[in-house]
Amino acid sequence: MAEDNSYESMLCVKPEVHVYKIPPRASNRGYRAADWKLDEPSWSGRMKITAKGKIAYIKLEDKNTGELFAQAPVEQYPGCVVESVSDSSRYFVIRIEDGNGRHAFIGLGFADRGDSFDFNVALQDHFKWVKQEGEIAKQEASDIVAPKLDLSFKEGQTIKISIGNIKKREAGGAKPRGMAGGLLPPPPGVKAGGVTPPPVGQPPVLAVQTNTASLLDFGSPGPAAPPSTDVWGDFTSAGANSSQDDVKAGGWVQFS
Repeated sequence: MAEDNSYESMLCVKPEVHVYKIPPRASNRGYRAADWKLDEPSWSGRMKITAKGKIAYIKLEDKNTGELFAQAPVEQYPGCVVESVSDSSRYFVIRIEDGNGRHAFIGLGFADRGDSFDFNVALQDHFKWVKQEGEIAKQEASDIVAPKLDLSFKEGQTIKISIGNIKKREAGGAKPRGMAGGLLPPPPGVKAGGVTPPPVGQPPVLAVQTNTASLLDFGSPGPAAPPSTDVWGDFTSAGANSSQDDVKAGGWVQFS
């Protein structure tokens, strides 16, 4: 908000206050309302607190005609213009000015404690606002002096963004799955079911071929029999050898 010294705002209005003539202040202690003649005020009337720019004005006016009795310009609060007494929260000491450079200290009292509270809060709020406005003005001044950082892209300027998580997922997804039960996958060209089928158009070849020559040739020895694990193998081989000897001798098997 820009400061406008021509605009006067109303901060607080109290219809009845009392003014007292106070004795000189003691050097080592503050003001005491008990030292005043509280039952004999010097003046009674209306009080207004107004603000023009940063300065607040405490105005004492006649409550019937509105004629100004006294005025106290306040440039700082708490300060020397408005002081609290040491023995009550309803009484204050204010410094009034006549506009010609002369000033005087008078006692100001409120009949109700809530009125004195409003008086105190109105001055505090005004100078809190003054402090905030001063901080904002300093911040704006520092922003003007300091060069602004330009983070915009220049014409033709590009940026490169590297996202590592996508590469990790792709590398992890390329791993082959193993066979169920921990078996290795079959070699290329072989199905998992077993033997590769024969090419189309060629008849299947039997695994065992019949040798007709060996059947007709009784004299030629046959292929050696594989070793057997049968416990009666010795007797079987012996009978077979005697039959072969009979065939070699006469071609016929003789029974004895």
